[in-house]
Amino acid sequence: MENATSRKGRNAELRAWIAAERHELADLLDGLRDDQWDGPSLCAGWRVREVAAHMSMGFRLSLPATMGELARARGNLHRMTDRVARRDAAVHSTAELSAFLREGAHHPWTPPVGGFTAALGHDVVHGLDITVALGLDRRVPEDRLRVLLDGIRPSSLRFFGADISEVLLCAEDLDWSYGSGSPVYGAAQDLLLLTFGRRLPSGRLRGESSSRFTTI
Repeated sequence: MENATSRKGRNAELRAWIAAERHELADLLDGLRDDQWDGPSLCAGWRVREVAAHMSMGFRLSLPATMGELARARGNLHRMTDRVARRDAAVHSTAELSAFLREGAHHPWTPPVGGFTAALGHDVVHGLDITVALGLDRRVPEDRLRVLLDGIRPSSLRFFGADISEVLLCAEDLDWSYGSGSPVYGAAQDLLLLTFGRRLPSGRLRGESSSRFTTI
């Protein structure tokens, strides 16, 4: 059983990875062209700028402001986050959007469920929503990636609407697999995206069932 000391040390490690991820993504965003900021991401209906705006929402909005936005969305979290992302992407410059992420690198925000592991997943996956869609070759460090891969559960798959039934996800760059059925091969970070309900550009996956998870 994990004791308080080991849990504290683990949280410190996760927070260090979260801060590093946010700094690295802010640096990457700083280097994007205007057309890339306006390009589509892997998040349906969001450009890169909406994803970037959303990534810092948790530590830019106070709790009262967040609850007010949720009330205006009639309690619908997805509607609320979509509206806030679109609004903030429109009113803030790209320099501001990347600066928000860098300035909030050490903020202790976590999603409602999942603690710091979920916060790391939030940053890693949304970062991939940007880099994969833009065809940028950014590799998520293995230690951060393994934490997220090891945390995949049926409950998290349901939450993100990920259907990987009758499929065995097989990483080609790590010793990792998940599920059972027809093998789908790809980079570990691409397979992670599948567990968060994303569809990938064609050519990134292999296997008879890979077309289930790719865009046309």
